[in-house]
Amino acid sequence: MRQTAPELPGLLGIGPITAAQVLVSWPHQGRFRSEAAFASFAGVSPVPASSGLTNRHRLNRSGGRQPNRAMHTITLIRMRLDPATKAYLARRSSEDKTSRDAQRCLKRAISRQLFKPLEGTAPNDGRHPGNLP
Repeated sequence: MRQTAPELPGLLGIGPITAAQVLVSWPHQGRFRSEAAFASFAGVSPVPASSGLTNRHRLNRSGGRQPNRAMHTITLIRMRLDPATKAYLARRSSEDKTSRDAQRCLKRAISRQLFKPLEGTAPNDGRHPGNLP
C-alpha cells in the first residue's frame, strides 16, 4: 500500500482497511481513461432517473460492490467528522437536494479525489474532495 499509493491512508476518512479495499479493487494504473470511468467502476456515477417534470439522478447500480462499500464508509466518516463536508451537505440541502442526493454527490466527489493518487497524478490536500469549499 505504501508503494502503490502512499498518500491514500493519509486522506480524511480512509483507514487501513478502507485503503486496502480500494487498492484491492483497483486493477492497475492506466486501466481507467478518466475519473468518470473510475466512478462508474466503483458504482458511484450518476444515472438520470427523471420522470415528468422531476429532474434528478441516482447512483449507478452496476460496478463493484467492494469499492462502493469503501466509498460509502468514507462518506459516513466524513459526514460525521469533517466540518467542510458538513458545510457541503448543508449547501446541497439548501439547493433542495435530499440527504440521499447529497450523499450521492459526495460519493462522486470522493471518487474524484481517490482517482488522483491511485492513477499517480498530483495529490489533493487530503482534507476534502476537490469541489468542496
